Amino acid sequence: MPFESVVELRAALDAGRTCALELAEAALARAEAARGLGAFLRLRPEGARAEAAESDARRARGERLSPLDGVPLAIKDNLIQEGEPCGCASRILEGFVAPYQGTPVARLLAAGAVILGRTNMDEFAMGSSTENSARGPTRNPWDAERVPGGSSGGSAAAVAVGIVPGALGSDTGGSIRQPASLSGVVGLKPTYGRVSRYGLVAFASSLDQVGPLARSALDCALLLEAIAGHDPADSTSLPDPVPRYRDALSGDVRGLRIGLPREFFEERSAADPAVLACVREALGELERAGAELRAVGLPHAQHAIATYYLIATAEASSNLARYDGVRFGRRAAAASLGEMYRRTRSQGFGPEVKRRILLGTYVLSAGYYDAYYRKAMKIRTLLRRDFEAAFADCDVLASPTSPEVAFRIGEKSKDPLRMYLSDIYTVSANLAGVPAISLPCGFAHALPVGLQLLGRPLDEATLLRAADAYQRRTDWHLRRPGAAP
Repeated sequence: MPFESVVELRAALDAGRTCALELAEAALARAEAARGLGAFLRLRPEGARAEAAESDARRARGERLSPLDGVPLAIKDNLIQEGEPCGCASRILEGFVAPYQGTPVARLLAAGAVILGRTNMDEFAMGSSTENSARGPTRNPWDAERVPGGSSGGSAAAVAVGIVPGALGSDTGGSIRQPASLSGVVGLKPTYGRVSRYGLVAFASSLDQVGPLARSALDCALLLEAIAGHDPADSTSLPDPVPRYRDALSGDVRGLRIGLPREFFEERSAADPAVLACVREALGELERAGAELRAVGLPHAQHAIATYYLIATAEASSNLARYDGVRFGRRAAAASLGEMYRRTRSQGFGPEVKRRILLGTYVLSAGYYDAYYRKAMKIRTLLRRDFEAAFADCDVLASPTSPEVAFRIGEKSKDPLRMYLSDIYTVSANLAGVPAISLPCGFAHALPVGLQLLGRPLDEATLLRAADAYQRRTDWHLRRPGAAP
């Protein structure tokens, strides 16, 4: 049953038209048929079948079931699942098997979901194209010569091609939203702290967030309900109660105030004019539905990319110091401890990860800390204040998700700055800690375009309501790519 939503699959299960085991088998078959796409690093057929059988048994006993019970889903390869390999698409974690259960995965399993497998990603979530995986790139289902976005490109591609109706990704600077945009699906980055990071392998701890990708805002709402909530195991987890997000999806956006940051829509905008035209048309649709558009300013957004790539690399340098060949993962043979460290890290990390570790180590070093890292933290505070001021007059902000459609594999590999600018519209949400969603809003150059909406902290409900209202009036999210390679 490819391309059916979480809601549709659940209805089929409840009506007895299928069973969880049949859904799992069909999803595994689709994954095998689409292996050339590179969406999955590892399928878990026996585990998925066992979880599906347990779901069918619960349904047969008449137990009360969550909306995800029996539905096949996928998880990104940086999410810990007890007893399963977790490699972050990196050679340095070859052979590592998770000794504990991460909270996001535990909550999916508690909701009865069937975990089909682990999806491809940029190594340690560092990238915007899923080309940095040690296991090879993921290809875009709409054009196999192009990237699906990154770093959660495997999750986005698995949803876009209809293998699973939903998946989990992680978003440090746009790594859920940008692949959602380039692959034609919906991707939600929650408020920082709304979803536990316990069991998410750290890239940049003050920026990382786990979130869902799916084909609709409603499916994202159901996934977020399952994984959100306070977790004592995560000191940054917020204690606020989790609403029933699905109840907010009324289809009504009358009176909703949508702010258009001048920095994102002015003539000097970084976006491809064809992309910007799709976004403007989508905003016009919301305006016709009763929303109010108004201009706002985010004056420090021009510094967001530089600020992000200082803070993120500094935190990456600190977090990745633990991969030394001593405690877990790959260990290179050597005659001395120092040589073992050097060889392990040299052989285990790919070029992009090395680049970011070196940059982060530099900005944290004596003599440069104040000039770079401390200054970046001050600009981060100013950017957060820009958002607070904008939300005083608006309910949500809008922008393109990505400045362009999916680019060709290898097109930006030798130009890191061009690659980093792919995140120009997304990194601000991570720096400010606010929620943001990307949803399909059209096609430019025959490839998907994403509209990004950003909300107040902990107001994912309003983002989902606006996205759902738009999807009720359009069919972009129902478009399907051609056959997978």
